[in-house]
Amino acid sequence: MRAAAAAAALLLAACSQGDAKQEVAAPPPPACGGATFEGASFTHCTADPARHTIHMALGPKGGAPYRSLSQLAVDRPGKNHAVAFAMNGGMFDEKGQPIGYYVEEGLRLHKLNTNEGWGNFHLQPNGVFYGDAAGRWTIRTAADFAKSVSDRPDFGTQSGPMLVIGGKLHPKIDADGASKKLRNAVGVDRKGRAHFVISDEPVSFGKLARYFRDSLDCPNALFLDGSVSSLWDPEHGRVDGGPPLGPLIVVEKATKGRK
Repeated sequence: MRAAAAAAALLLAACSQGDAKQEVAAPPPPACGGATFEGASFTHCTADPARHTIHMALGPKGGAPYRSLSQLAVDRPGKNHAVAFAMNGGMFDEKGQPIGYYVEEGLRLHKLNTNEGWGNFHLQPNGVFYGDAAGRWTIRTAADFAKSVSDRPDFGTQSGPMLVIGGKLHPKIDADGASKKLRNAVGVDRKGRAHFVISDEPVSFGKLARYFRDSLDCPNALFLDGSVSSLWDPEHGRVDGGPPLGPLIVVEKATKGRK
């Protein structure tokens, strides 16, 4: 009897080990997905420091700017498997060059722009989205960035206006102004995740800002651009075309998960 019981116990243990071996960790959720806020449709992509790295991409070394997400894909075939998603990322001149602070792979290509002027970029305060290879990502107003940041980040892009500043909406943005366009922006939440949002229909600055503050819990969010807003989402086969772009933000899958 004892021998039979021991054999049964061994058999059960072996089966349990086999079941354990068959258990496979569930794949992470897609980085991008649809969302609705105040009746408007958005595509929302999340970069998690534990799973992703963020880079800026303007153009090949020594070459002209890519000007489109499709050209980025064509010029970097060996890296496309690592792309979680990419988005236009900052304002630019007629040649596609950044008009504000811009750092790519630790190299500064344009200094902080504190000039006065017209247009969305100069609707003060504007801001800087920046970070490092360790996954520390931050958004600050340009003035705060100039005062507080002395070490050059691994990546950085300046745009404007800020949408949310310290949990409050930009004081010069109307609740739901008459200007409605396809728009995209980035925010960093209280857990350090970066949220990239592109509207699927024309929206106002106010609605986009409230989405970051009220739904995504981002104390700081930065407008990236409008009308030219574009997304590359490989997992869903989306590569937006349209008018020529400038700086691009590329979110890649981390080669090793961070803790």
